[in-house]
Amino acid sequence: MHETTDRVIVRPMTEEDLPQVETIEQESFSMPWSLDAFRSTIAREDTIYMVACEEDEIVGYCGMYVSFDEGEIPNVAVKSTSRNRGTGEKMLAVLLECAAARGVSSVFLEVRESNGAARRLYGKLGFQEAGIRKNFYEKPREHAVIMWKK
Repeated sequence: MHETTDRVIVRPMTEEDLPQVETIEQESFSMPWSLDAFRSTIAREDTIYMVACEEDEIVGYCGMYVSFDEGEIPNVAVKSTSRNRGTGEKMLAVLLECAAARGVSSVFLEVRESNGAARRLYGKLGFQEAGIRKNFYEKPREHAVIMWKK
Protein backbone atom coordinates (compact mmCIF):
# COMPACT_ATOMS: atom_id res chain seq x y z
CA MET A 1 0.00 0.00 0.00
CA HIS A 2 1.34 3.42 -0.95
CA GLU A 3 1.41 6.35 1.42
CA THR A 4 -1.13 9.02 0.65
CA THR A 5 -0.69 12.76 0.35
CA ASP A 6 -1.99 13.39 3.90
CA ARG A 7 1.47 14.44 5.07
CA VAL A 8 2.23 16.49 1.96
CA ILE A 9 1.89 20.27 2.16
CA VAL A 10 1.73 22.32 -1.05
CA ARG A 11 3.01 25.89 -0.77
CA PRO A 12 4.56 28.60 -2.96
CA MET A 13 8.13 27.95 -4.09
CA THR A 14 10.83 30.19 -2.60
CA GLU A 15 14.45 30.77 -3.56
CA GLU A 16 15.51 28.67 -0.56
CA ASP A 17 13.74 25.68 -2.18
CA LEU A 18 15.77 25.83 -5.39
CA PRO A 19 18.63 23.42 -4.51
CA GLN A 20 16.12 20.63 -3.76
CA VAL A 21 14.01 21.59 -6.80
CA GLU A 22 17.12 21.43 -9.00
CA THR A 23 17.91 17.92 -7.72
CA ILE A 24 14.41 16.71 -8.66
CA GLU A 25 14.66 18.50 -12.03
CA GLN A 26 18.00 16.80 -12.81
CA GLU A 27 16.55 13.41 -11.86
CA SER A 28 13.37 13.89 -13.89
CA PHE A 29 14.35 15.44 -17.23
CA SER A 30 16.89 14.78 -19.98
CA MET A 31 17.19 18.53 -20.63
CA PRO A 32 16.75 20.03 -17.15
CA TRP A 33 16.34 23.69 -16.30
CA SER A 34 19.26 25.36 -14.54
CA LEU A 35 19.14 26.83 -11.06
CA ASP A 36 19.34 30.30 -12.64
CA ALA A 37 16.38 29.53 -14.91
CA PHE A 38 14.26 28.63 -11.89
CA ARG A 39 15.52 31.66 -9.94
CA SER A 40 14.58 34.11 -12.69
CA THR A 41 11.25 32.38 -13.36
CA ILE A 42 9.96 32.40 -9.78
CA ALA A 43 10.91 36.08 -9.46
CA ARG A 44 8.51 37.04 -12.26
CA GLU A 45 5.08 38.49 -11.48
CA ASP A 46 3.42 36.40 -14.20
CA THR A 47 4.28 33.00 -12.72
CA ILE A 48 2.89 30.71 -10.05
CA TYR A 49 5.29 28.05 -8.73
CA MET A 50 4.46 25.54 -6.00
CA VAL A 51 6.39 22.88 -4.10
CA ALA A 52 5.09 19.78 -2.37
CA CYS A 53 6.79 19.18 0.98
CA GLU A 54 6.81 16.15 3.22
CA GLU A 55 8.22 17.37 6.53
CA ASP A 56 11.34 19.38 5.55
CA GLU A 57 11.86 17.62 2.23
CA ILE A 58 10.62 18.89 -1.12
CA VAL A 59 9.15 15.94 -3.00
CA GLY A 60 7.75 17.75 -6.04
CA TYR A 61 7.13 21.04 -7.79
CA CYS A 62 5.04 22.53 -10.56
CA GLY A 63 4.57 25.91 -12.11
CA MET A 64 2.61 28.06 -14.49
CA TYR A 65 3.08 31.14 -16.64
CA VAL A 66 0.00 33.37 -16.55
CA SER A 67 -1.01 35.62 -19.44
CA PHE A 68 -4.38 37.31 -18.88
CA ASP A 69 -6.90 34.45 -18.61
CA GLU A 70 -4.59 31.73 -19.95
CA GLY A 71 -1.97 29.61 -18.21
CA GLU A 72 0.85 27.42 -19.47
CA ILE A 73 2.34 24.70 -17.28
CA PRO A 74 6.01 24.20 -18.26
CA ASN A 75 7.11 22.14 -15.24
CA VAL A 76 5.70 19.27 -13.21
CA ALA A 77 7.99 16.84 -11.42
CA VAL A 78 7.81 14.52 -8.44
CA LYS A 79 10.82 12.89 -6.81
CA SER A 80 11.10 9.29 -8.01
CA THR A 81 10.75 7.86 -4.49
CA SER A 82 7.53 9.84 -3.94
CA ARG A 83 5.67 8.98 -7.15
CA ASN A 84 2.35 7.12 -7.33
CA ARG A 85 1.14 8.56 -4.02
CA GLY A 86 -1.08 11.38 -5.28
CA THR A 87 1.53 14.12 -4.85
CA GLY A 88 1.38 15.29 -8.48
CA GLU A 89 -2.40 15.45 -8.40
CA LYS A 90 -2.42 17.40 -5.13
CA MET A 91 0.21 19.89 -6.40
CA LEU A 92 -1.58 20.46 -9.68
CA ALA A 93 -4.96 20.89 -7.97
CA VAL A 94 -3.48 23.63 -5.76
CA LEU A 95 -1.74 25.24 -8.76
CA LEU A 96 -5.02 25.27 -10.72
CA GLU A 97 -6.88 26.79 -7.74
CA CYS A 98 -4.27 29.56 -7.45
CA ALA A 99 -4.50 30.20 -11.19
CA ALA A 100 -8.31 30.38 -11.09
CA ALA A 101 -8.04 32.92 -8.26
CA ARG A 102 -5.92 35.05 -10.62
CA GLY A 103 -8.55 34.85 -13.35
CA VAL A 104 -7.11 32.00 -15.41
CA SER A 105 -9.89 30.15 -17.23
CA SER A 106 -7.89 27.91 -19.57
CA VAL A 107 -4.58 26.10 -19.12
CA PHE A 108 -2.39 24.15 -21.50
CA LEU A 109 0.70 22.00 -21.29
CA GLU A 110 2.82 19.67 -23.38
CA VAL A 111 3.73 16.15 -22.30
CA ARG A 112 5.89 13.48 -23.91
CA GLU A 113 3.77 11.16 -26.02
CA SER A 114 5.26 8.16 -24.18
CA ASN A 115 4.46 9.51 -20.69
CA GLY A 116 1.25 7.61 -20.13
CA ALA A 117 1.21 8.17 -16.36
CA ALA A 118 1.34 11.96 -16.76
CA ARG A 119 -1.25 11.93 -19.54
CA ARG A 120 -3.64 9.92 -17.33
CA LEU A 121 -3.05 12.31 -14.41
CA TYR A 122 -3.75 15.37 -16.56
CA GLY A 123 -6.87 13.68 -17.95
CA LYS A 124 -8.06 12.98 -14.40
CA LEU A 125 -7.70 16.71 -13.69
CA GLY A 126 -9.86 17.64 -16.68
CA PHE A 127 -7.23 18.20 -19.39
CA GLN A 128 -8.08 16.99 -22.88
CA GLU A 129 -5.66 16.05 -25.63
CA ALA A 130 -5.81 18.71 -28.34
CA GLY A 131 -2.97 17.97 -30.73
CA ILE A 132 0.61 16.90 -31.34
CA ARG A 133 3.83 18.92 -31.66
CA LYS A 134 5.97 16.70 -33.85
CA ASN A 135 9.55 16.12 -32.67
CA PHE A 136 9.10 18.71 -29.91
CA TYR A 137 11.35 17.01 -27.36
CA GLU A 138 15.04 16.20 -27.69
CA LYS A 139 17.13 13.59 -25.86
CA PRO A 140 15.35 11.48 -26.98
CA ARG A 141 13.52 13.02 -29.92
CA GLU A 142 9.79 12.60 -29.32
CA HIS A 143 6.43 14.16 -30.10
CA ALA A 144 4.62 16.24 -27.48
CA VAL A 145 0.93 15.86 -26.80
CA ILE A 146 -0.76 19.24 -26.27
CA MET A 147 -3.39 19.15 -23.54
CA TRP A 148 -5.92 21.86 -22.61
CA LYS A 149 -8.20 22.41 -19.65
CA LYS A 150 -10.94 25.03 -20.11
